[in-house]
Amino acid sequence: MDCIFCDIIKKEAPSEIIYEDEDIIAFLDINPINYGHLLVLTKQHYDNFLTVPEDMLHKLISRVQFLAGIVKRATSADGFNTMSNNGVAAGQRIFHFHFHIIPRFENDFKFNLISKSYNENELKTISAKMKEFIEIYSGQLNG
Repeated sequence: MDCIFCDIIKKEAPSEIIYEDEDIIAFLDINPINYGHLLVLTKQHYDNFLTVPEDMLHKLISRVQFLAGIVKRATSADGFNTMSNNGVAAGQRIFHFHFHIIPRFENDFKFNLISKSYNENELKTISAKMKEFIEIYSGQLNG
């Protein structure tokens, strides 16, 4: 499956590549939340977090950790966010799995997430459902 990120990987679309190895590429987001906003992804196309093989995900997160330090130092940021959007409801617009590293500065902006509260029944219900699925799928865990 081809997408704009696949075109960047093949050097068929312009980008400012910051890091590249045989499996991973990182480039500046062309619509940054803050300057230095970096996208980090596998060169192999995977639609979302759930489709990336475990060994590749380990390599990817290792590079995200390394590059987050680079972004923080290069931008003199006070902090950073690492995040990925998975699915339309989560804000995913390009269906090639990637992480965002967003440099953050004191008083740049605030996430206005609205927290919910569980009542006792809701807490127990969702907990039981998650534990049920863990039991069903725990055989898929490696190590």
